[in-house]
Amino acid sequence: MEKVRIGILGLGAISGIYLKNLTTLFKETQVLGIYDLIPEKMEQAQKEYGIERTYSSMEELLQDPDIEIVLNLTRPFEHYATTKAALLAGKHVYSEKPLAATFEEGKELAALAREKGLMLGGAPDTFLGAAIQTCRKLIDDGFIGRPIGATAQMICRGHESWHPSPEFYYQHGGGPMMDMGPYYLTALVNLLGGVKGLTGLAAKSFEQRVITSAPKAGTLVPVEVPTHVNGILRFENGAVGTITTTFDVYYDRQDKLEIYGSEGTLRVPDPNGFGGSITLLRPEDGSFREMPLLFDYSENSRGLGLADMAKALRTGRAARADVQQTLHVLEIMTAIETSSREGRYVELSTAYERRPAMAHNPVRGILD
Repeated sequence: MEKVRIGILGLGAISGIYLKNLTTLFKETQVLGIYDLIPEKMEQAQKEYGIERTYSSMEELLQDPDIEIVLNLTRPFEHYATTKAALLAGKHVYSEKPLAATFEEGKELAALAREKGLMLGGAPDTFLGAAIQTCRKLIDDGFIGRPIGATAQMICRGHESWHPSPEFYYQHGGGPMMDMGPYYLTALVNLLGGVKGLTGLAAKSFEQRVITSAPKAGTLVPVEVPTHVNGILRFENGAVGTITTTFDVYYDRQDKLEIYGSEGTLRVPDPNGFGGSITLLRPEDGSFREMPLLFDYSENSRGLGLADMAKALRTGRAARADVQQTLHVLEIMTAIETSSREGRYVELSTAYERRPAMAHNPVRGILD
């Protein structure tokens, strides 16, 4: 298959693993060009990963006729404008999460992509890794019986103790639900199907946060978004789930994701990763037993969703991390805040259909 040519917009902290995987792990992608506001970042990435082209502006990248898919790694509140510009330039787009900062913006982007016949999708792609795909098979094959519930928790004290520039986590488009919720919700809908409706409560526990990491240690950051968010989800299949995301709590672990069924309980590894330990409790066992990983990509395989989109572009099939998924997850996240603000149950408007499970390929880095 002819390699799909990628242009990367933004070279923040997450760009390194994308560049590494897209240039070494995945065999059907080529990072043709990159752009960032900071020239030094482009120079370093070009030298380290052998990138052919750099650009003087975003517009120059978008006007390059050889770029087929734009990988949008800009800051969350910039996703809407930059993705829209790329779609208007006729480029397919794979965006880091979330799709946009508001559901209205997300719907506009989805409609624009549909109107122009372009592919639009995005992160997270961890659900395509070995762990979540194995969990999906266990559930689909009946190991826990009929799914009846789920619990998801992301508990931490925020990112200002380690991130070099954490301000955006507390700005429009940020917060624990918009930042980390996509991992947990994407895993949940891939395991259980779409969400029908929900209720939520959200709070902003602190008006300011203090950065304690270099180089901005001591800087005060105003908090614009809820930082402790709870949702109760009604899935289309009748199961009921809960999700909590917080930047306000001291705790000894960050992640929890459990799926409850009529015949057992499945403990899912951290959905922010591609691998991890899966344990299953069935009544005849009486205790949790570790299950083997049944799929590939258990290490940090970011870019897997983009590689899948590239294969879909060449073959004409649907991409697994497509816009119907990212838009559904965005509606869930924003509807939780709407429910909290308006004090009501919210019926969701987006439909969701699980894409096919991952398939094995004898050549690693080439997708089905």
